[in-house]
Amino acid sequence: MNETFEQCRKNLLRRGFEVRIAATTEEARQILREEIRAAAPETISFGGSMTMEATGIVDELRRKGRYRLFDGVDYTLPPEERIEIRRQGLLADLYISGINAITEEGALYWLDGIGNRVAAIAFGPRKVLLVAGRNKIVATRAAAEARIRDIAAPRNVARLGQKTPCAVTGVCADCDSEGRICNTHLRMERCFPRKRITVILIDEEMGL
Repeated sequence: MNETFEQCRKNLLRRGFEVRIAATTEEARQILREEIRAAAPETISFGGSMTMEATGIVDELRRKGRYRLFDGVDYTLPPEERIEIRRQGLLADLYISGINAITEEGALYWLDGIGNRVAAIAFGPRKVLLVAGRNKIVATRAAAEARIRDIAAPRNVARLGQKTPCAVTGVCADCDSEGRICNTHLRMERCFPRKRITVILIDEEMGL
């Protein structure tokens, strides 16, 4: 996996991203702390990500209370309130989230239900930190799209309790269900401006 990481790292750098490599989840959390301190934000927002949650950084920021958080991943809040918080978070100083798939050539891929993650990652917050486990790295664009369609989407709708065909069968039916989360796609080929986005690659299998 080290060779794949190195190839992916080089291509991400070539495309204008900053890249950090973490051997473990704990190391990833430490890198996130360092990057947050360096960015010196007043406000921080989050995009839903199991990998991000697994690093513990969200709970840590909630406990410390040092920054103003637009906490749209607080599922104790009503859905309407979470959506409004996510809307406000589009102009946070710093945004933290995950990635659905990365190609070895250094392109990043996402799928969103309401579009809050892809909107913030593409444009808005001045600094973006993204975390991804080694299982998110694939060889080609086709493999990235297949990973999202065949793995990430069915497992996420099942996790969220949405009533879609893929939640039952585990196979995409290109449905028209109200609970469909395959609504907004983002493929990021380059980082503009350069170094706005830092990708933290974690040498563990994490997230969906």
